[in-house]
Amino acid sequence: MATGKIQVNTENIFPVIKKWLYSDKDIFIRELISNGCDAVSKLKKLEGMGKANLDEKESFAVTLSVDKEKKQLVFSDNGIGMTAEEVEKYIAQVAFSGAQEFLEKYKDEDGSGNIIGHFGLGFYSAFMVSESVEIETLSYQEDAEAVHWTCDGGTEYSIEKGTKKTRGTDIILNINEESAEFLEYSKVMEIVNKYCYFLPTNIYVIDANKKSEEGKDETPLSPVNDTAPLWLKNPSQCTQQEYKDFYHKVFYDFNEPLFWIHLNIDFPFNLKGILYFPKIDHELKGAEGQVKLYNNQVFVADNLKEVIPEYLLLLKGCIDCPDIPLNVSRSFLQNDGFVKKVSAHITKKVADKLNGLFGNDRTLFEGYWDDINPFIKYGCMRDESFYDKVKDSIIYKTTEGKYVTINEYLEGKEEKLLYYTSNPETQTSFIEMFKSQDISVLELPYAIDTHFISYIEYKNTGIKFERIDSAVDNIMSVKDDAPDSSKDEIIKIFKEIINDESLKIDASLLKTSDVPAVLTLSEQSRRMQEMASMFNGGMDMPQFKKEYTLTVNTASPVIKKLLTATENRELVVNYVYDLASIAQGAMTAERMNDFLKRAGEIAEKI
Repeated sequence: MATGKIQVNTENIFPVIKKWLYSDKDIFIRELISNGCDAVSKLKKLEGMGKANLDEKESFAVTLSVDKEKKQLVFSDNGIGMTAEEVEKYIAQVAFSGAQEFLEKYKDEDGSGNIIGHFGLGFYSAFMVSESVEIETLSYQEDAEAVHWTCDGGTEYSIEKGTKKTRGTDIILNINEESAEFLEYSKVMEIVNKYCYFLPTNIYVIDANKKSEEGKDETPLSPVNDTAPLWLKNPSQCTQQEYKDFYHKVFYDFNEPLFWIHLNIDFPFNLKGILYFPKIDHELKGAEGQVKLYNNQVFVADNLKEVIPEYLLLLKGCIDCPDIPLNVSRSFLQNDGFVKKVSAHITKKVADKLNGLFGNDRTLFEGYWDDINPFIKYGCMRDESFYDKVKDSIIYKTTEGKYVTINEYLEGKEEKLLYYTSNPETQTSFIEMFKSQDISVLELPYAIDTHFISYIEYKNTGIKFERIDSAVDNIMSVKDDAPDSSKDEIIKIFKEIINDESLKIDASLLKTSDVPAVLTLSEQSRRMQEMASMFNGGMDMPQFKKEYTLTVNTASPVIKKLLTATENRELVVNYVYDLASIAQGAMTAERMNDFLKRAGEIAEKI
C-alpha cells in the first residue's frame, strides 16, 4: 500500500481565493477594517498583561482614506504592527491566522479581548479590487524596523525595509479599473456603515481629495461607528429612552417600538442582542422585519433563517453571537447542531417575554395584542414548539372590546363552541342577535385568522369556531307554532322568483323582527372557499362552490305582508334577498346594479 501527500498549487488556488471566496465584492472593506481592529485589540491585550508599554493618553483608531485621484484606498491602524518575520508568516502564508495563533499563545494568561479574525484569509479579499497591494508596518517591539511589502496579485511578492515612523500598519490598495466605484467616498461610507458600524475600535473615514479652507485634509471630528452598542450593556443599566434611541438609529424607523427583549447570555454560549416588536401589518403583506446578525460586533448578514426562525423575522433587532460557527468568508453559517440550539434559545426568550407580559401585566399585554397578534398567530402555525410555549397567553378580542382566552370564553358552557365575526361592520345584525342572548362574539377579521382557527381546532380536540352568520340555529331561531303551510308558501314564493337551484331556501321564526331574511354559509364550505380563493389569486374555485342558505324570517312584517300581497311581490323578494346578500358580503357586481335599480323603484312607490 502506498501513501502520499496532497499537494496544493498556489498558482491555481490563489485566483480562486481572490475571486470566489467572498459572495459580495464589498466585503474587503469589512475584512481590512476588522484586521485593523484586531491589531488594536492585540496591543491592548499585551498592554494589559504588562507585555507592552503604552502612553495612557493614547487613543486607538482605524482610519480609511479614500483617494480618488491616486486611485487608492489606505487602511491604517495604530495597533500591534508587524516585524519582517511576522509579515512573512501571516501575509505570505495563505490561511495562516495570526489572530488564531495570538489567541492560542496568550489564552492561559488572559481570557479577555475580542479578536475577530479566525481563518487568515481576510487580507486576500483586497486583491478582488486591486491591481496591487502594499503594506507599510512597524511593530510595537523595541528596536523593530519598519517593513514594506508589495504584491501585484500573483504568487510573487517583494519585501524590504520600510519608511513608516509610527507603530501600526498601513495597507495601500491600488484600485483596478473595474472597481472604481470603491473610490467614491459616499459608496465607502455606505459599506462602512453596513458592516463596521459597531466595531470596537474608533473608525474614521477620510476623503483625501477634500481640503479644508486651510488646505489641510479634512478629518472627521468624530468616529463614524458606535464602539459600545446597547446590547453590550447590562439590561438593568439601560433606560427606556436608550432602547428607543437605539431602535431609531439602527432601523431608521420613526415609529415607536411596542416593546423589546434584551438578550444577555453567557452560558452555554455567548449571545447578546436586542429584539424589538414593531407594529405589524395585520395581513402580513410585505411584512418583513430586519434582524441583523453580528459576530464580535462585525455585521454578518440580515435575516439569517438558520439562527432566527422565519416568523421571528417579522421583528427588528440585533443579535451578536461570537460563538456562532461561520464559514471562512464569514458570510454564511456552518450547518450544525449549535446553530439550532441558538435558534431554540432565542425562540424560548421571545415566548418567555410574551408569557411574562400576559402573566404580570395583563392590561399592558391586551394593549399590545392588536399589533402583535399576527406575529403570534403566524409563529404558532410555523413552529409547534412556539405554540406549546405561548398557547396559554393567546387571547381574543370580543365585539365589546374585551380580551379573553379560550378557557375564559368557554367557562360555564357545555358546548366547546366559539362564535366569531370576520366583519363587525357588515355583520352588525347578527352581532345584535347574539348580544340579545348574552353571547360574546370574537373579532377575527384578518386573512390569517381563517388559517389560525383551523390550527387551534386541530390542536384542541372538541373545540370549534363558527362564524355568527354560518347557520340559523338555536341562537337565531325560536320554536315556531305557525302552520307549516305558511312556511311552505313563503319558500315557494322565494324559490320561484329567485330561481337559483344552488341556493337553499328555508323559513323560520327568528328572534328579531327587524331582519326579513338572513343568508348563511356553512363554516366548512366558507373556509374551503376562502382558502381555495387565496391560493388561486382571489378567484373562486368551481370545486368549492359556495352553498348558501337563505332563511326567510316569518316574524318580519315585510314577509307577513308578502303572503297577502299581489303587487310588487317580485320586487320585494329580490330586495329582501339583496339585503341578506349585502349583510353576508355575498353581493355580486351584477346583483349590485340590479339592487340599485330596485332601491330606486321602491323609493318611487313610497
